Amino acid sequence: MYRKILITLAAAGLGVSVAACSGTAPHQDAASEQIARTAAVGTSAAASVAVEPATARRSPSPAASFQLLTEPGSGIGPIDKLITRAKHSVDLTMYEFVDSTAEADLAADAARGVDVRVLLDRHLEKSRNTSAYNYLSAHRVHVRWAPAGTTYHQKTLTVDNATSVIMTLNLVASDYSGTRDFAVIDTGRADVAAIVATFNADFAGRAITPPDGTDLVWSPTNAKREVLSVINGAKHTLAVEDEEMDDPAVTAALADAAHRGVHVTITMTADSEWDQTFTELARAGAHIRLYPDKASALYIHAKAIVADAGRSGQRVLVGSQNFSVASLGYNRELGLLTSNAHIVAAISATLASDYAKATAYSASSASSSGAKCTATASVYDASRDENNVYVHSNQPDKDATATAAGYSHSYWTNSSGYALIYLNGPAAGAKITVTVGGATCTTSD
Repeated sequence: MYRKILITLAAAGLGVSVAACSGTAPHQDAASEQIARTAAVGTSAAASVAVEPATARRSPSPAASFQLLTEPGSGIGPIDKLITRAKHSVDLTMYEFVDSTAEADLAADAARGVDVRVLLDRHLEKSRNTSAYNYLSAHRVHVRWAPAGTTYHQKTLTVDNATSVIMTLNLVASDYSGTRDFAVIDTGRADVAAIVATFNADFAGRAITPPDGTDLVWSPTNAKREVLSVINGAKHTLAVEDEEMDDPAVTAALADAAHRGVHVTITMTADSEWDQTFTELARAGAHIRLYPDKASALYIHAKAIVADAGRSGQRVLVGSQNFSVASLGYNRELGLLTSNAHIVAAISATLASDYAKATAYSASSASSSGAKCTATASVYDASRDENNVYVHSNQPDKDATATAAGYSHSYWTNSSGYALIYLNGPAAGAKITVTVGGATCTTSD
C-alpha cells in the first residue's frame, strides 16, 4: 500500500471557530499490545456560535471552543504557530514524527525556557522516530518513548495547558501535501485538562484510565462504544472516511444501518485487504467510492464519521481511531465527538466532496489478491484461557486477526507473512477463525 501507515495533514482549507459541548460515557479498562497502523475541498467558515449538544450524556460544562483544520488545504502553519508561540509548556504525543521544521521549532521553544515534553511511539515506529528522538534529546527537549507494549497511535499537541490539537495526522512532512486529514484545535477546559492528565501519566509511565473531559473518545477505553453509538444512532445519513476497515463490529453496524434505510457513504483509498468488507457492505446497501493508491491521488488518511448532518441529532467523531480491532481495542488513540453544527457541516462538506470525486466500488471490479493463510494454535495458559495463534500467509505487513467465541485480537504480519497472535478468552478447543489480508483460515487448539 502506497502510504499505508504514514499520516499527514491533507486536504481542504477549513477554519472554523465555534462553541459547543457534548459528552462521552464512562470508560471500560483494557490493556494493549498491538499494531496501530497503524482532492481538496474549498470550504471555509468562521463563526462563534453557542449550540446545544444533541444528547447530553454528562452534566453541563463550560462551552468548548473548536477550530477545524482540513488538510492539505489548511496547511501545517496553524500548528507550527501554536508551537512557536508557546509561553510555558508544550506536550506532544505522536505516532510518527519526521518533520525537521517541527523538530527545530520544539528545540527553539526549549532553548527559550519553554518546558517541552515529547512522547513518541516505540512499539511499531521506533526506527522511524529515532532520528527525531535523538535530535530533540540533544536540544534540551524532554523526549521519551511511550510505554512499552502499547502502540501509541495518538496524535495530540497541547500548548500552555490551555489549547490541545486532536489530529488524524502524524507530523510527517512528506505526507502533508497529498493526504486528507483533519485537526481540531480544542480550548475546552475539561478536554484539555483530561488530555494533560493523561499525558502526565503516560510520560511518567504510570497507568491511567484517561478522563473523558467533555468531548473526548479514547482507545482502548470508550472508543468502540462511541463509534458504534454514532453508527447505531444514525437515522438518515452516515458519511465515513477511514484508512482501515477491518473491525467486524463496525462492519456489522454499518451494514445494519444500510439495511434499516440509512444512506451510508464510505470514501477510502483502495486496498485489496478491505475488498471482502467492501463487498459485504455494498451488498447491504452502503455506497462505497475509492481513490487509487498512487502518489498522484488524494490519500484518505482521515478518520471521521458524520451522522445525520444538518438534522436533529447530528454528530461527528473525528480523531486517530481507525476501524480496526487494534485501533479501537488495544492502542492508545484519541478522538473528539461533538454535535457542534459548524464542525459537523464542515467535515460533512469535505466528505461529500471527496466522495463525489472518487470512483464507485463494485465487487466485480475488485482485484483478486490471491491471498492465502494457514493457522495453528496452542494453549498458552489453560487456567486463564490464553491461547497462541500462529499465522502463516502470503500477506506480509498486514493486520492478522484471530476470532473465537466472541473474543478477538490482532497482530501485524512480518515481512514473511508470519504473525503470532495472543488470543485471550476462548476456552480450549474453540474454533478460531483467522483473517489476514483477503485470506481466511481456521484452526483450534
